[in-house]
Amino acid sequence: MNSFETDMKRAIISKGFLAGFVLELLIFWKVGGDSELFRVTVPVISTFPYATAWLADYQSGYIKAYLPRCGRTSYICGKFLACGIAGGLVEMLPCLLYLRFAKNAAALNPLLIFFSAMVWALLSATLAAVSNSRYIAYGGSFVIYYILVILHDRYFEDIYCLYPYEWIRYEHNWIFDEQGIVILLSSLSVLLFLIYYNTVRRCICLLYTSPSPRDTR
Repeated sequence: MNSFETDMKRAIISKGFLAGFVLELLIFWKVGGDSELFRVTVPVISTFPYATAWLADYQSGYIKAYLPRCGRTSYICGKFLACGIAGGLVEMLPCLLYLRFAKNAAALNPLLIFFSAMVWALLSATLAAVSNSRYIAYGGSFVIYYILVILHDRYFEDIYCLYPYEWIRYEHNWIFDEQGIVILLSSLSVLLFLIYYNTVRRCICLLYTSPSPRDTR
């Protein structure tokens, strides 16, 4: 079984993806892509499609029936990749429609929006795996996002590489320009994957040595 294809279908054809797409499209149309509202919703809406998919499988016990058909590595990678791609698309697709049809649309970079949203979706999935909590998964990425914004605005204005707004629409000189941001976000994604992979694999091992996963929601 191709775990990645299955996960992508579950992520894209989901109520979370549809809700996130419609909500972000409304935000673009009402207040625009250069608004504060759009920027602060990126780490929230990107988590809608698939950030807690692993947690749902784990806590429901569904993973015990699904895992033997695809293998552990395939299962973990499929979940992670589908989460990141769906999180990026739920932000990028409304942006593309906005740029295509809206008059006087803000100059946005769909590629940067995709990678930025992807990182926040993957962070949320990693928090879900580490904490075993949906609440921390959905709220944690926004809290970290907001902390980085505050730290930059109040204390470390020169460290723009860790400023989330800069990842969406950069205003400083980056090595390789926008590709430099893509490299940074890709590197962060790899780091999150290492944490996610080891955490989920450990949980799977514990699952087969204990009667049932403990729900700590």
